Amino acid sequence: MRTWLRALAVAGAVAALPAAADAQTLRVVMHSDVKIVDPIWTTAYITRNHGYMIYDTLFAMDAKGEFKPQMVDKFDESADKLTYTFTLRDGLLWHDGQPVTAEDCIASVKRWGARDPVGQKLMSFIETMTANDAKTFTVKLKSPTGLLISGFGKPSSNVPFMMPKRVAETDPNTQISDFTGSGPFVFKRDEWKPGDKAVYVKFDKYKPRSEPASGLAGGKVVNFARVEWLAISDQQQAVNGLIQGEIDLIEQPQHDLLPLLKSNRDITLFNWNVLGNQYTFRPNHLQKPFDNPKVRLALMYAFNQKDFLDATIGDAEYYKVCKAYFVCGSPMASEKGMEDLLSSNFDKAKALLKEAGYDGSPIVLLHSTDLQVLTNLAPVAKSLMEKAGFKVDMQSMDWQTVVARRVKKDPANAGGWHGMLTSWVSADILNPIMSGFANASCEKANFGWPCDAQLEKLRDDFARETDTAKQKDIAEAVQVRQREVVTHIHLGQWYGAAAMRKNVTGMLEAPAPVFWNIKRN
Repeated sequence: MRTWLRALAVAGAVAALPAAADAQTLRVVMHSDVKIVDPIWTTAYITRNHGYMIYDTLFAMDAKGEFKPQMVDKFDESADKLTYTFTLRDGLLWHDGQPVTAEDCIASVKRWGARDPVGQKLMSFIETMTANDAKTFTVKLKSPTGLLISGFGKPSSNVPFMMPKRVAETDPNTQISDFTGSGPFVFKRDEWKPGDKAVYVKFDKYKPRSEPASGLAGGKVVNFARVEWLAISDQQQAVNGLIQGEIDLIEQPQHDLLPLLKSNRDITLFNWNVLGNQYTFRPNHLQKPFDNPKVRLALMYAFNQKDFLDATIGDAEYYKVCKAYFVCGSPMASEKGMEDLLSSNFDKAKALLKEAGYDGSPIVLLHSTDLQVLTNLAPVAKSLMEKAGFKVDMQSMDWQTVVARRVKKDPANAGGWHGMLTSWVSADILNPIMSGFANASCEKANFGWPCDAQLEKLRDDFARETDTAKQKDIAEAVQVRQREVVTHIHLGQWYGAAAMRKNVTGMLEAPAPVFWNIKRN
């Protein structure tokens, strides 16, 4: 065993690996350890990635951004665009050998629709969902919307993964305990050791689609018998393992190690997420002082994107300062209403805090310590907030603890929180419906729970509009309203790359890292 791996094993950080690589096993270091495994209960990307291993979807987004049937074989649309009939493909089986049914899919859509912002909006348009027979179901809408197919194929958190009816009927606010899927891999729960590894094996009864893989769509052909996700938090050690051939792929190596990897002839860098990502600060609207919009707006003046991007990414080749809520380079991008914000205007921020009557109470700021692309965000936020007049109590913890804590509505001084920082895949936030943090539906909104009827009316208008130019106008109106509501604060776009051994090929460009189509030459 390599010296560095022996040291890790002694420390208990990772299980010992065989000295010789197993050609049928793909060993991967993901961006985070797998501790929460319900991809409907949480939006955490590591859990979404886990979902793509073991579950499948009705539709999927291809490399061109188009939504294609996945578990669906065919569908029919009525002339008035109010009735849709979906027929599942032949040969769909759950990992326990039982056939996938229309009732399973209906139950899965309902559970997803209770949690996800796109799902919630889509469910407001759905009148009924009815199973016609084992393989066919009909959806009747109250009014036309373009959300149905794109919703069923939503590419990132929360993804509408299909689950057996018995699992999908779990309360949406309770985590599932049965991980039976119908996807290309089976989760080896008996080998799952949080802090060590998660193991997936090829589902030998999975029937891929016939068309080539494209993005998240097409044939999910698995070329490895086993995929191991190793929990190695030390990026230098992970990179050493990759160089030595003990690891096959690192999903997201930290940016300061990319030059080292780029110079190694045995390593390939691959940008699987070409749309990039967006950093975000989320205030908790339920907790004082962030229940006051003037206090939230003070944050918008105090922050600036470049400080966050320099502290986390560092290399301007891999980031972009962009004030557009809906991602620079995308159809809905605009900076309307943002001109004077995100400028670190501390005088303006202090004036707003004075107007709001902020009394200097400490702001509990959650600080993720174990994900390199997030670790430096909270210290930058703390510094800028203090310059604006806030008192900040930054509390450090690993990312999975942040994920568990951010859903709590307890007072900030009793296990709750005031603010946290995260990153969204750009494919999640391309318009006001997809953007989970734009949801201002009060108790139904994502953690942070903003509540604004005018913003929800605009999002409804967007959902009903089919003309792209008019959608752009509505998106701009949403952004202008955001200035007053401040559901969240976007802190710049960033990009990265996976690193893999040169003999590992076939990784797909997609909003999430997927492990079908990959092979070892």
